[in-house]
Amino acid sequence: MRSDKENLIVNMTFELALKVIDYSEEIRNTNCFEMASQIFRCGTSIGANVNEAQNAESKADFIHKFKISAKEVDELNYWLKLCTVSTDYPNPQEEFINELKSVSLIISKIISSSKKK
Repeated sequence: MRSDKENLIVNMTFELALKVIDYSEEIRNTNCFEMASQIFRCGTSIGANVNEAQNAESKADFIHKFKISAKEVDELNYWLKLCTVSTDYPNPQEEFINELKSVSLIISKIISSSKKK
């Protein structure tokens, strides 16, 4: 399934992972290591699973990898909501939240359209 063409979701999740790294480091600087680790792990896992899906062994494997990515998106969204309402953590930038929403929509669309084929 791998292609050398430009891949929007691969690029978007890579860029999102870079923002996740920056934000988790910002949290780590407040000595909130557990939250930083949670955000880092699920946020970078999104792109890792999308990237892995590009070498899927079957359509079912492809869909499974994207479903894992969707779960990681949900988890990251949860941690970011906690950071937003808590006074102990720096608030994530709105651009970061919007980018996560865009990635979520695209991943959902990829899953649903892949199931139809």
